[in-house]
Amino acid sequence: MPAGWQIYEPWLLALAALTVLRLLVAAMLPLSPDEAYYWVWSRHLQPGYFDHPPMVAVFIRAGTAILGNTELGVRLSAPFTAAIGSYMLWNAGETLFPGRHAGLVAASLFNATLIGGVGAVIITPDTPLIFFATALIAATAKWLASRDDRWWLAIGLAAGAALLSKYTAVLIIAALGFWLLTGKSLRGVLLTPWPWAGMMLAVAVFAPNIWWNGSHGWVSYFKQGGRVAHFDFANAAQYFGELVVGQFALATPIIFGLGAYALWQLRKDRTEAARLLRWLILLPASVFVEHVISGRVQANWPAIIFAPACLAVASCAETIIHKWLAPALALGLAFGLAVYVQALAAPFPLPAQSDPTALQLSGWQDFFGQFRTPRPGFVTSDDYTTLSELAWAGPPGIPVIAAGARWHYLSLAPFTASESGLAISRHPDPACPMPIGKADRMRGDAPVMTYYLCDTVTPDDAVMMPRR
Repeated sequence: MPAGWQIYEPWLLALAALTVLRLLVAAMLPLSPDEAYYWVWSRHLQPGYFDHPPMVAVFIRAGTAILGNTELGVRLSAPFTAAIGSYMLWNAGETLFPGRHAGLVAASLFNATLIGGVGAVIITPDTPLIFFATALIAATAKWLASRDDRWWLAIGLAAGAALLSKYTAVLIIAALGFWLLTGKSLRGVLLTPWPWAGMMLAVAVFAPNIWWNGSHGWVSYFKQGGRVAHFDFANAAQYFGELVVGQFALATPIIFGLGAYALWQLRKDRTEAARLLRWLILLPASVFVEHVISGRVQANWPAIIFAPACLAVASCAETIIHKWLAPALALGLAFGLAVYVQALAAPFPLPAQSDPTALQLSGWQDFFGQFRTPRPGFVTSDDYTTLSELAWAGPPGIPVIAAGARWHYLSLAPFTASESGLAISRHPDPACPMPIGKADRMRGDAPVMTYYLCDTVTPDDAVMMPRR
């Protein structure tokens, strides 16, 4: 525990209560399509997948091994890693800025952001990414304070695990390298074996994913790297605006403003701790800003910036913290609670077709239930998220099949039955220009999304999806 931890006991109890709340919400919410997709991965563990490295699947498999194929089983690691990560962020703040309660401020602010609050209930690759990236920052802070070079082994282990979570972890690793290279008092450590031992440990941890990609045509590297293979200058301004608005929403307004102010103030701080935060924030941010000339940046992609940004806010002058901490926490936690409540009960009068919680979570079980009779030979979809929800929540006893390159990177059994089935699509399928009907997924009495239905036959390359 940080020195004098007893004075923080109320905050530890608050974190425990928040974790219990998150566990309850995680147990009550239906799975989102992306979560169902990662659950499919977890039924076939391997060192890599079409989209991402494997850590999210490992986290899900650990939870379902304890609680079975339930919503809470799938998400079990999210609330607990959020709580442990909060402690690591707290420890990092106390180590980097001793005597200023910076760790408490940083951990509190991070839990008040939507990236922290919502990310502690659902599970995506950002869940392990944020956890291991925070571990990397905490280990780096310990090395900076103690100059005990053995910490480089912990840094390397955290770096490798972060890379196995999401490839954007390379940005924080690069930031750490530039921090060392540009610090006159730090470069000397590069003449010792310890940072290189840490790097080799990171490579060893990440090596299974390299091997898997090499055995599968480097598919996930090309998929993620291919996002910058073209330019879209005409829409760059729009994409930049969406990026800023997305971060404003995920950080919540006051914390976003505090983060911008703290980053501006850090330019005057010449300490190594401040330089570390500048690199951890500015290098990834620059890459994401540059990316808008190639395409849209999803709001969650800069998730690795939030923990160092909260540390930057915590480094600000005590007068700023004293004035703005309480309203920032109150507004942020209120936003998070509102998202929980809307996802569970939809009390706010948002149109179902524009409510993000409804689009992701509402009506799947009832929607699929209508396809029990007449019973098709199988069900399928041209959309991987709908397919994943079918695997999780589709009618029992009806095979769910998939076709296409994405699914052949999984170890799924082939499906060879010749009977006809039903295809469910969000768009009229070019292969089925005359749908046999339409069906709406509903939130209560309000349609969320319309799907097209058509008769289909078994594709030549069909595989069987796992079922819940």
